Amino acid sequence: MQKLSLDARVRENLARATTSSTGRSAETVYGGHEHTLRQTLIALRAGSSLAEHESPGEATVLVLHGRVRLHSGDTTWEGMTGDLLIVPAARHSLEAIEDAAALLTVAKPV
Repeated sequence: MQKLSLDARVRENLARATTSSTGRSAETVYGGHEHTLRQTLIALRAGSSLAEHESPGEATVLVLHGRVRLHSGDTTWEGMTGDLLIVPAARHSLEAIEDAAALLTVAKPV
């Protein structure tokens, strides 16, 4: 069994995101390419985003800090700390309304 502090990882990644030229920082906290389930902590500086991309499989975004906006086509969902956003099975993007961190959970198709 492993244990990690998401709060500590959020602080570390937000600090990296605020000084990064891209305004982003991310780290896989569980799983990876060899696993079906992957969880990635994503930190975004206010105003930065993850550009539109294809859905990698079933996915959710748990907002751990701040506020984000998930876009897919003409539809937009906003999430704040504690909100769980279901990622659509379509092209989408994620934007930070304010400094934000989220846990992206993906179950890749087998």
